[in-house]
Amino acid sequence: MERLSAEWIERELASARHCGELRAWRDRLAEAFPKHLLAADPLGWNRRLNRVHDALIRRAVELAERAMKEEGSGTAPLPYAFVLYGSGGRGEQTMWSDQDNGLIYADPPDEEMEERAKRYFEALAEKIGANLLQAGYPPCSGGVICTNVNWRKTLSEYKAMLREWLDDPAWENVRYLLIAADMRTVYGNAEIGAAALDDLFERVAADPAMLKYMLHNTLYHKVSLGVFGQLIKERYGEDAGGVDVKYGAYIPIVNGLRLLALEAGVRFTSTEERIAALVRAGKVDEEIGGDWEESLSIALKLRNETPYQEQEGYYTTRGKLTAEQLTKERVRELKLCLRIGIDLQKYVKKAVLKE
Repeated sequence: MERLSAEWIERELASARHCGELRAWRDRLAEAFPKHLLAADPLGWNRRLNRVHDALIRRAVELAERAMKEEGSGTAPLPYAFVLYGSGGRGEQTMWSDQDNGLIYADPPDEEMEERAKRYFEALAEKIGANLLQAGYPPCSGGVICTNVNWRKTLSEYKAMLREWLDDPAWENVRYLLIAADMRTVYGNAEIGAAALDDLFERVAADPAMLKYMLHNTLYHKVSLGVFGQLIKERYGEDAGGVDVKYGAYIPIVNGLRLLALEAGVRFTSTEERIAALVRAGKVDEEIGGDWEESLSIALKLRNETPYQEQEGYYTTRGKLTAEQLTKERVRELKLCLRIGIDLQKYVKKAVLKE
């Protein structure tokens, strides 16, 4: 499989007849992709992996649409966008990523269509969720999923929800705003997905004070490097002696760059593309952008090297490198990544407070 192009895999997935075939491909991914991570460019490797994830998810939605039609519910009564959040929205899913998704559909013209659309998209969301479960994607533990009515709305309802959060920037509301900022349409009408976030970007541009509320959430996860340059390791349990790569390296980096992108009005969701856009816009020096890209590359590679296991039919991980995995080379890479991460968090704080 490692010699097959992403384009060929996408074509094969597009012709999958049922979710069992999608799960078979997911298993092949888990077996083949990690073998070539060490020898590959991590950012290129990540892009290839996520093209396949996108193709798997798109086919799961298409199969749900087909099932609706075969059952007599017809086709979608209104245009809609099936969107991803979290690592899926950023195009940075690992081998074991779960479901973080939503569904946004066009505003109905009348009450009759409103009720019809509500019934259709509720049923469609249930089928999509079930298909993704069969394909090996467990539901988001935080409930950010299209089967949750909070993340399945008309465009106007979705925009109203964002405005409520913007008007009341309490911690939890700001957390949801930052989740929404990573939203990316993976299937359907991309214009609906883009329009859903217009108010967020317009509000931040008009009221930079909103960035200060977002800063607290953004800096919540600290980089796992001590004041004397030592790795902050897990002290107890089965991960004792290991390092939390997800929350100690990767999350601080992507969170910081997301906030800088919001401040600059950058609409890309990929962290790699956000860095490039900030450099192109002259918001940051090319050398600093290069450091951020290197840090992201290391974090993505190490995150995908953390041990994973199959549990209840799903691939899971605790996101931590074990003590045995902390070779001299990995420690060197990790410390470089973390030092850049600390500088990034300082840069973000200074930029936001100045704004």
